[in-house]
Amino acid sequence: MSVKIGNIDLGAFPLLLAPMEDVSDPPFRFVCKQNGADMMYTEFISSEGLIRDAAKSIQKLDIFEYERPIGIQIFGGDIEHMREASEIASQAGPDLVDINYGCPVKNVVCKGAGSSLLQDIDKMVKMTDAVVKASHLPVTVKTRLGWDDNTKNVCEVAERLQDVGIQALTIHGRTRAQLYKGSADWTLIREIKRNPRIKIPIFGNGDVDSPEKAANWRMEYEVDGIMIGRAAIGYPWIFREIKHFFKTGAHLAGPTIEERISVCRTHLEKSIEWKGPKTGVFEMRRHYANYFKGLPDFKPYRMRLVSEGDINNIYSILDEVAVKFADYDPTIAMA
Repeated sequence: MSVKIGNIDLGAFPLLLAPMEDVSDPPFRFVCKQNGADMMYTEFISSEGLIRDAAKSIQKLDIFEYERPIGIQIFGGDIEHMREASEIASQAGPDLVDINYGCPVKNVVCKGAGSSLLQDIDKMVKMTDAVVKASHLPVTVKTRLGWDDNTKNVCEVAERLQDVGIQALTIHGRTRAQLYKGSADWTLIREIKRNPRIKIPIFGNGDVDSPEKAANWRMEYEVDGIMIGRAAIGYPWIFREIKHFFKTGAHLAGPTIEERISVCRTHLEKSIEWKGPKTGVFEMRRHYANYFKGLPDFKPYRMRLVSEGDINNIYSILDEVAVKFADYDPTIAMA
């Protein structure tokens, strides 16, 4: 049985790339798509920014044909502004519009957006209804278990948001109070999946960082698919590794040094292509440590990479890394 969001066929058990601020941009999405992500989302986009035509928000609307299916994720605290933002996002040509009710960051929450809405379910329902009615596309939602341990209200959220027309729900297995600390708890996600009233796909998110965990949680929590976030940063191969494990029950060999450098270079090239040389080089700096995580004595190379502004010199440093670690065992590097 394929998982469907509206008319979007995602296959039997899709792996989704999470929308991550300052990470899930087109260059990063490109390398994740190449390595098996079934569906992706933009970074979350401020409804206020879209309405004001703010350059940063507008740029985040950039999507490309090879990324499909892809969703544009919006957030905000004002219902009318979210309705307008839904119209703007829909006109950019994504496959769906996603609403962020999960971001726990203080400067989002204090504006009544993100996971703040978990404290006002009535407003969340009205906002979702407005977004659904404003878009000709399927609307989905990403949220958390609740505001804190005393208010885990995601079961109510799931039913009420389905009732106003959302077509899929992704649940991060933490409360807002947890931020990204502690362990994700998927037991409520399973409870929602078992609720006979729930007909829409339910995706689990939080702490999936290995093929074994993906396979085990797929069975244990009965979700329709898994969304992966932090584990894909600097390691887009996680999607292909999970799929291989699902299919064979065996581990796919980790990426070689050549593969790491090749994908890192591709990411850099796409970053430069999309943002221009200066910004493209600068914003790539946050990724080097993750691409080469586990390599012994890599710090001197990382320091050079993050301080270098000349593209050709960066390529030369990457060539040095290829020679230095040519004989290194990737299974040891990623242990």
